Amino acid sequence: MTKQEDFVSTVSHELRTPLTSIRGFAQTLLASWDKIGDDDKKKFLKIIEEQSNRLIGLVENILAVSSGAAEKLVLKKADIKGVLEPVLKVISQRYPKHDIETRYNPKLPEGMIDIERFQQIMTNLIENACKYSMEGTTVTVSTDFAEKADYFAVRVSDQGIGIAEQDKNKVFEKFARLDNPLTRTVQGNGLGLYITKHMVEMMHGSISFKNNYPKGTTFEVILPLYNPEDQICSATY
Repeated sequence: MTKQEDFVSTVSHELRTPLTSIRGFAQTLLASWDKIGDDDKKKFLKIIEEQSNRLIGLVENILAVSSGAAEKLVLKKADIKGVLEPVLKVISQRYPKHDIETRYNPKLPEGMIDIERFQQIMTNLIENACKYSMEGTTVTVSTDFAEKADYFAVRVSDQGIGIAEQDKNKVFEKFARLDNPLTRTVQGNGLGLYITKHMVEMMHGSISFKNNYPKGTTFEVILPLYNPEDQICSATY
């Protein structure tokens, strides 16, 4: 099987799962609306909503992968705290049972980023931190100067189970799904970190993680404070 055939096969399977759930529960509601109690109706509609969100996320990730070769990013100076705040507000509403803590270095100047892609990067990382850690735990988002001159760092830390030794090399692979008690209960398609890594690299940055297994993980994104080349950076997936 070629890489393209493997990609199509995997995507087809990933699409079919939420679509089957949506259709099944919708058909049940339509066929037996008067016989189903209000609690079950809400339960079924919640499942349809969750599977729809899963489907939207998958389609967005697939589009990001398939269209990357022709995509261009516009890098410009932006206040990192100001760009992060809308992301944190949305995720806090989506995961109200997590405590999202922020630690900003007030001396950090503006960074050279593509705002939309930077927000997608941070959404992927912060959502993952919430999804793969228990409710009631803290997710910490911090900004600071990087060790590398003229670069800044954004770190996202969780109190989840961490990443097992045998899974370390798979973290940024396409369609990678790590096997632990939390990932078995959380739906995903294994494209988020793959896309995140490429978007970071497109902005002349790097991404890594510090594993505190079994006590959590810290992902670190390092990006330039100043544009090392020009204002346009092409992307290739």
